[in-house]
Amino acid sequence: QVQLVESGGGLVQAGGSLRLSCAASASTPSINVMAWYRQPPGNQRELVAAITIGGTTDYADSVKGRFTISRDNAKNTVYLQMNSLKPEDTDVYYCGADRFFRRKPTIWGQGTQVTVSS
Repeated sequence: QVQLVESGGGLVQAGGSLRLSCAASASTPSINVMAWYRQPPGNQRELVAAITIGGTTDYADSVKGRFTISRDNAKNTVYLQMNSLKPEDTDVYYCGADRFFRRKPTIWGQGTQVTVSS
């Protein structure tokens, strides 16, 4: 089973930037799509951004123009560059992976906390 390990969360002031990383333990078709989700309290995990192995991307409307997802296929790693952060971006961010695009991931990381202070 592929494992995902996230890093890069932390505390930042509004308007600041953070970069999240997620490394997969192996290169398999199960990581054809890698994505970032977040889970507001009391709600289901929601897509932040996703990227296919070929570079096709998808973003939540709330982060378009502020967040950029990218991946290094040689390192089995996906990144999320978050700029112009807002307090409402505060959440636990989860890395996910799946074989298929626009399907909820079947493999999850442990999550990393992002806190944006006003």
